[in-house]
This record gives sequence, structure tokens and C-alpha cells, in this order.
Amino acid sequence: MNPNNQNSAVNPGIAPAVTQQAAKGKKSSNNSTQNLLKIAEIRDGIAIMNDASYRAVIMCKAINFDLMSQREQEAVEFSYQGFLNSLYFPVQIYIHSEQVNLSSYIEKLETLKAQHDNMLLSMLMDDYLDFIEQISSQTNIMDKDFYVVVPFFPGPEVKKNITTGSRNFITGFSDLFGSKEKHVVVSEADLEAAKNELRNRVQAVIQGLQQCGVKGLPLDTQELIELYYNVYNPDTAAAQPLAPIDSLTVDVVEKGEGHAPKPNVSGMA
Repeated sequence: MNPNNQNSAVNPGIAPAVTQQAAKGKKSSNNSTQNLLKIAEIRDGIAIMNDASYRAVIMCKAINFDLMSQREQEAVEFSYQGFLNSLYFPVQIYIHSEQVNLSSYIEKLETLKAQHDNMLLSMLMDDYLDFIEQISSQTNIMDKDFYVVVPFFPGPEVKKNITTGSRNFITGFSDLFGSKEKHVVVSEADLEAAKNELRNRVQAVIQGLQQCGVKGLPLDTQELIELYYNVYNPDTAAAQPLAPIDSLTVDVVEKGEGHAPKPNVSGMA
């Protein structure tokens, strides 16, 4: 296991949530950011990496180990030891720290205050709002989320049928000035086999964590994209949360055949 207590952009298990998709018959920019990222696509709650491997992420609810008695702490430690010994695949523990934005909470309190006619309650809420605003302006309130990254690496016989965009530093740097654009092409059969294996691994991790008193829940596609978005865009994510993926669509306008009519322009004599 590779505990990671810092938010780092160079993280083997956590990669930015960008899906490489090109319109049919169109060529995207060769110097785009997607060509340098480690993720090819996110679908069905799974991140498909450029090296043809897969990732599933489990969000965990922390327990207060310090408030437990000595006997309870020993029971948790033995359960955690048994969980580690039962794993037949590598996992990664990722701890994400982010600053809490209290603006929405303050707006909600102001709305509730406006709905009350009781003068005493309004005065108490005013004092509480002043206290919250003072704390948020003087200190950074941090929140921590805990995740377990479950990988799956297909065998060599499967990789023969996969066109990958894997690259090291030298090839990745040279591709900036090249004309080749690489994509990951996975068959539906291979993807279904990877989903079944990841489902079994995720279930094994969740059951092992429950023995330690830790509850886990696998992330779906929307939550997985939001995690990558928050990890790699901490400043932007605080001020501009990511919208649901179903609404992240725009109309594509293309030029039609022929020439548009120009009724107000007279022809040349």
C-alpha cells in the first residue's frame, strides 16, 4: 500500500478527469492537454488509463481512533492487519485535503433568518453569522476526504488488442511537436471483463474495511469526475463547482454546403 497524505498532481492512482473524445472525421489539436494526461476516458464509474489499465475509487468514512479504548484500538489494528493480508492486488490510500467554502452555508443562514419573525432568534442568528464570517476570514477551515484506489492491470494477451497512448517523459515531450495523436481503444468484451474484476475487488475492499469499522462506498462516474476536477483544480473548484455531466454538452455548429443567401447585397454590374 502506498499512503499518500498530500495532494499531488504526480499521483499514479489519481489522474485528472478528462475524457479524450474526438468528433468523427475531425482531428483535435495535437498540442492539447489531453495528450499529456494519464486518463483516456471515464465511464461506468471506472477510469481507463492511457496504459490500458483501469481504476476504481472507494470513498471511506473515517473513524475516531484516538477516542477508542485500548481494547477497541487493538481490535481495529488486528482487523486492519487481516484486511491487508487478504488482499491479492495492490491498493492505494489517498487523502484529499481541501478548504471548506462557507459562502453557501452563510447564504442559507441568511435566508432562514429572513423567514423568522422572532426578534430574539434574528439577533441570535446575527451573532452566529458574525462569528462564522470572522472565523472564515481569519482561518482556513480544512476538510479531509479518504479514498482507496483499486487498480486492475490486464494481462499481456489482452493488451495485444488494445491501442494505448502510454508514453514516458521523453516521448511525451517529443509528442508536443509531433503530428501523432494517440487514443486508447478497448473492446466491449475486455471492458466488461475489467468491470467484473474491479467489481469483485471493490467488494473485497469494502468488506475488509467494514471489519475495521470503516464504511466505504464506490464512486460513480459523476463523483469520479468531480474528484479529479477538485484534485487538479483546487482554486477553481472552490469558486466554480463542476456541473452534472449530463449537462456538460454544447451544440456543434458546422458550415453547410453552398453559400448563404445575401438578399441585401446587390450583385456586381
